[in-house]
Amino acid sequence: MITNMYPYLAMDGNAQEAIHFYEKVLNAKVLNIQTFGQMPPNPDMPIPEDAENRVLNAHLKIGEVDLMLSDTFPGQPLQLGMQTSIALILDDVEQTKQIFDQLSDGGNVSMPIQETFWSPAYGSVTDKFGISWQVSADAAK
Repeated sequence: MITNMYPYLAMDGNAQEAIHFYEKVLNAKVLNIQTFGQMPPNPDMPIPEDAENRVLNAHLKIGEVDLMLSDTFPGQPLQLGMQTSIALILDDVEQTKQIFDQLSDGGNVSMPIQETFWSPAYGSVTDKFGISWQVSADAAK
């Protein structure tokens, strides 16, 4: 079952600044900020020192609306037109994989569905209509 769906904004190294801006201008409440430097170490994908403070994921509450945002991974440029995606959260791994596969049909997979340190099943895809999705099973379920 789909449990949540959030707008997700991508930034190019200025997510911390955007978070503080939205906090002030929109009276956003910052629920969580995780940086690339806080990720578990991975020798296959070392994080450059100058990127450790980039935002891996942030969760803001603006009124009754949830907003998520992050910086691009170090070394990956932000592609104009792709700053917004939809984060789809489900409570079942098999259904997560099924929805991901269906969204992938005719689309372009940017990260195949796989286990990550934050989810038992996560993947990102742009569907055949050009909509970017981040599909994830909730690790707590």
